[in-house]
Amino acid sequence: MTSTNHSAAPRIEMTRKGFITNYPPHRYWRPDVAERFLEAKPLNVYLHTPYCIQRCAYCHYKTTTLDDNRKAEIDRYVDALCREIEIASRRFHLAERKTISVYFGGGTPTLLSKDNLRRIFDTLRANLAFAEPEITVEGEPVTLIPAKAEFLKELGVNRISLGVQSFADEVVAKTGRRDTEKHALRAVEIAKATGAVVNVDLMSGLAGETDETWAHTVATALTTDVHSLTVYKTELYANTEYYVNIKKHTLELPSDTEELRYAGYAIDELERHGYLPVNFFTFTRGGGHVQRHTTSKWKGDDIYAFGVSAFGSLGSFSIQNTSELAQYTAIVEAGELPIARGYHLAAKDLMARDVVLGMKLIHLDRKVFQHRHGFDLVRLCAPAVDELIADDLISVTDECVSLTRKGILWGDYSGRKLAAAVDAIAS
Repeated sequence: MTSTNHSAAPRIEMTRKGFITNYPPHRYWRPDVAERFLEAKPLNVYLHTPYCIQRCAYCHYKTTTLDDNRKAEIDRYVDALCREIEIASRRFHLAERKTISVYFGGGTPTLLSKDNLRRIFDTLRANLAFAEPEITVEGEPVTLIPAKAEFLKELGVNRISLGVQSFADEVVAKTGRRDTEKHALRAVEIAKATGAVVNVDLMSGLAGETDETWAHTVATALTTDVHSLTVYKTELYANTEYYVNIKKHTLELPSDTEELRYAGYAIDELERHGYLPVNFFTFTRGGGHVQRHTTSKWKGDDIYAFGVSAFGSLGSFSIQNTSELAQYTAIVEAGELPIARGYHLAAKDLMARDVVLGMKLIHLDRKVFQHRHGFDLVRLCAPAVDELIADDLISVTDECVSLTRKGILWGDYSGRKLAAAVDAIAS
């Protein structure tokens, strides 16, 4: 790895003396490092539910649509999920660490029956050390009914994220969903009644979006007075219905310019109503109610992921389970872990990861980065930093590298550029 410091290397005398047993020499070793080594780092947990009642036209995640005869298959999947929790907890000593967040994603976790949800929670509590964790459950508006919401509260769920995407019925219809504005508003009220922190997801750039429909969606979202609002950019993937229809010339998405205008409008309106950015796509009332799970992920903290296709990280390893549902259940039923692939992050990978993910949180702490990696990011990537400052995408202080208002609008661009600079220097 090259260095930005071009001073001459120290002169080493040619001698056979000085047998080396360790590197670096013991005089550099410190007690605080021993303490950090012994400390059990907090753990975050993700669980994937692959079932949906409808396949959204824009969705590229590993999901399968539901029909009336899937109960036995879902029960088997939950059996496997609980078994995986037991196996992984023993293999990786997960119970020795404090679990600070649990995230149920999908798919649609709120589709699971009360019995299956209870089994999963019982298994988690029996195999992990819960430390008053933030417990988040994703839900689709049409699946959240009062009885299910109250049961989630009973289980300890304290954060509910609703995938509304749009409050304009004509836009939602083009996604293949059955939701309506009435369904969505009702679901928000049901979620709020549990006392949980409630988030509503919106997507800019869906098919059929116009300035008028988007203004209606943003305005309606603000009337719900939820704790948190996210605004995701619509991304086009090859395994989606959107992609197929665009190839057939039967569908057209808003242009990049239009989508950028929608996103900018949303940011302006949210901030005008007191919703402040806590990452470049999430805005919360007054900047509070920050989600622990996502924040931990962007900081590079450990997340163990359970379920088909689920991916997470432990230390310098990123791992993902098999994406084939039948294979997942068969492997776990045989008493094995369903991990199918992974990546071992070298030092330069960890640096690049901490930059590209850390910038999602708007402010990247220079001192934390230097303490972790031994380099000051601003000096290490000076040309890229200067260019981003000149483009008004970031600002720099002695403490932080921060996204500007324009930088927030352009999302991951600044993080990708800085990570590329880190990777180039470290190569």
